Amino acid sequence: MYAIVNIGGKQQRVEEGRFIKTEKISGEKGEKVEFNEVLAINKEGDMITGKPFIAGAKVVGKILEQGRENKITVFKYKPKKDYRRKAGHRQAFTRVLIEAIVVPEEE
Repeated sequence: MYAIVNIGGKQQRVEEGRFIKTEKISGEKGEKVEFNEVLAINKEGDMITGKPFIAGAKVVGKILEQGRENKITVFKYKPKKDYRRKAGHRQAFTRVLIEAIVVPEEE
């Protein structure tokens, strides 16, 4: 079983017991997190889709790590104009262990 979840403005496919690396989520290491914006769930071949989200569905996970990516260098220049700008950037991320995908009961 897997689900498509909206996390930090991006859609990600998640499965129980797998790790995901997302945009930074507020919270401490070891805390539980819930993602309520579930777009679709594939359960044993049956696809459940939302409009846009599935009411009552959620994905439960645990924060394993808060960190930052390796530094990238941003360099801008304009030839013959003596214009040069150099900057670095490190993107923050959160590593999450997906513990459960909760499917709402059919009525």
